[in-house]
Amino acid sequence: MKVKIDKELCTGCGLCEETCPDIFKLNEDGDMTELIKTEYDDDDIECIEEAIETCPTEAISLED
Repeated sequence: MKVKIDKELCTGCGLCEETCPDIFKLNEDGDMTELIKTEYDDDDIECIEEAIETCPTEAISLED
């Protein structure tokens, strides 16, 4: 599984970081989300799916 963040759509709202602080963080400028880790277990996948659902701009996706 691979998490993709569409930099064109991301507004840096921080909802994904609030939902999955072990996976997502805002960059130094606070205007874009970055990934903290790239290897995921089952708990991470559940959290990532929740972040995908809550992202207001649909900037996060999960690919096989």
